[in-house]
Amino acid sequence: MKPLSNRTSDFTDSVIRRMTRISNQYNAVNLSQGFPDFDPPKPILDALEKASHQGPHQYSITCGAQNFREALAQKQSRLMGRSINPETEIVVTCGSTEAMMAAMMTVANPGDKVIVFSPFYENYGADTILSGAVPIYVPLHPPAFNFNTDELEAAFKQDPKALILCNPSNPTGKVFNREELMIIADLAKKYDTYVITDEVYEHIVYQPHEHIYLASLPGMFERTISCSSLSKTYSITGWRLGYIIAPETIIDVAKKVHDFLTVGAAAPLQEAATVGLQFGDDYYLDLRKHYTAKRQLFLNGLDDIGLGYSTPQGAYYVMIDVSPYKADDDLAFCTWLAEHVGVGAVPGSTFFREDVNHLIRLHFAKKEATLYEALNRLADLKQKWQRHSF
Repeated sequence: MKPLSNRTSDFTDSVIRRMTRISNQYNAVNLSQGFPDFDPPKPILDALEKASHQGPHQYSITCGAQNFREALAQKQSRLMGRSINPETEIVVTCGSTEAMMAAMMTVANPGDKVIVFSPFYENYGADTILSGAVPIYVPLHPPAFNFNTDELEAAFKQDPKALILCNPSNPTGKVFNREELMIIADLAKKYDTYVITDEVYEHIVYQPHEHIYLASLPGMFERTISCSSLSKTYSITGWRLGYIIAPETIIDVAKKVHDFLTVGAAAPLQEAATVGLQFGDDYYLDLRKHYTAKRQLFLNGLDDIGLGYSTPQGAYYVMIDVSPYKADDDLAFCTWLAEHVGVGAVPGSTFFREDVNHLIRLHFAKKEATLYEALNRLADLKQKWQRHSF
């Protein structure tokens, strides 16, 4: 038989989702794939119950239900400091995963170059390759995961079509400050480059850090494709509701890509989630307090165990340094961790273009009881590792 397409030959399946399957296999506490084990806000669930009986149950408008887009435009206009037109500057997608893919296919032609910071959420490299583009990786240097301006400009000098910016960052929890964003913005304007942002953790930022929308900086709305979702903000990762905000000329193309990728996001879920988009500022302040407490609980536990880490500034992930265990293969280490310690983690190598195998990623978007259980299991890590044999 003729060979299959070779476009996926340079990457594997999602290691993150694979680690969930491995966690399930060994009944491990799953701190690998980033989804909560607590319920969404009650008003959203009540609205879902109503929508399940009353609808809508058929296709919504391809670019997103009218009331959903209007509520989203009102919310994001307030946050981004400009009036967002729900008719011409928004397209609703099936999660931010589709939003990023649609954005990439909107911008990039086969052979175009795209800058990707490393470490990166694993989909970005795959999105670039699937769209026929060529990734240019620029390192973020630990422990603060800052970029070197000269290295970044060297990438821009290669005439890229776009840069992908995850802010707050998955996997590191880095929040790019205004000075860093201005450097990126100035280079994007200097070299006529689009910026595709992934801002799904926009509301999970720890003081004194703040989230600044790149599109809100002078001259940047015109060349920024802002992608996000409701998954993390409202604890509804399984609903797969995302969106793109961009100028009309960009959205016109993104709508076509989205239409032929997925037709449209689920109509009853959009109806229910519209309630969340109408929450007041108190909800987002409480969300920050909620995750700040979880972060503190988890980091205190890691300190007690003696595991080194980089303190996240945003999102709900922690990069753990496991170099004292001298594991040559971080994927094998994470598999062992799930089987023998009972905690699911993601090997750091899946996020890095560089040769990195001494970091693993854990997340703390779990109930307190779940986090305590995970920490109790991790307390035996050193003892069990000393007894292990491969």
